[in-house]
Amino acid sequence: MADERTRYFRRLGRRRRSARRWSVIAGGLGGAAAVLTPYAGLGVPDAAWAAGAGGALVLAAWRWADLRALAAQPAPPAVDPAEAAAHSRARLVAAVERLPVASGMLAEARRVRSRVALRGTSAAEPWGRLDRARSTFAGLRDRLTGLAAPAIAEATAADRSLRDLALRVAGVERAIRLAPPDTRPSLEQARETLAGQLHSGVAAYERLVAAAAGYVAENARSDVQEPAVARLTEATDLLHGVASALAELRASDPTFRTS
Repeated sequence: MADERTRYFRRLGRRRRSARRWSVIAGGLGGAAAVLTPYAGLGVPDAAWAAGAGGALVLAAWRWADLRALAAQPAPPAVDPAEAAAHSRARLVAAVERLPVASGMLAEARRVRSRVALRGTSAAEPWGRLDRARSTFAGLRDRLTGLAAPAIAEATAADRSLRDLALRVAGVERAIRLAPPDTRPSLEQARETLAGQLHSGVAAYERLVAAAAGYVAENARSDVQEPAVARLTEATDLLHGVASALAELRASDPTFRTS
């Protein structure tokens, strides 16, 4: 997608070409009218040539006026190439995310990239636990209905917050390796505080997933018998009844045969 500066110069070029084109048309029609007009006066065909020349001349004047008005405006500033590339990439990702399958693939790619970025830091282990808990919760969320439905939004917000916290822990750890010796104690203390918050947050998220699993289990136990199980039970009772009836018939009539 072109930036504002590129679009401005494109519009300027289009108006310049249009003004020149109508100027040529007006000159051609005006010259033809001057040559073809008889000395005795104007006839109907000659009036058409003159009207066409006048209309083309007016349109050419309008096009030149539009060109001068646009040229008088300052051109938009040039866009930084890195910013333009980032904007284009963001637009492409947004377009891909609108596809049903691609959105999940992009989310998984982001998680993998973040997990690789955390490799070698103390945030990698809680990040892995968070990934496993999140996958477990994803299998339960469709069954969290009624009073348990708000837990879905809470889990989503907590997952996002904990992942951001893990990235901050990793960033502080990398900064400690480069920091001067006199600044490391304060950074170490900040890292320990953030790491403690991360571990406690992941543990809380795991407890939430366990509670969700307990809710789903208790809800299933309190539900009425599944229709499929009820139908299987009825079919089993029916077969038992038919078998008993056949046994009685065979006992009373040895010549009885089933087809």
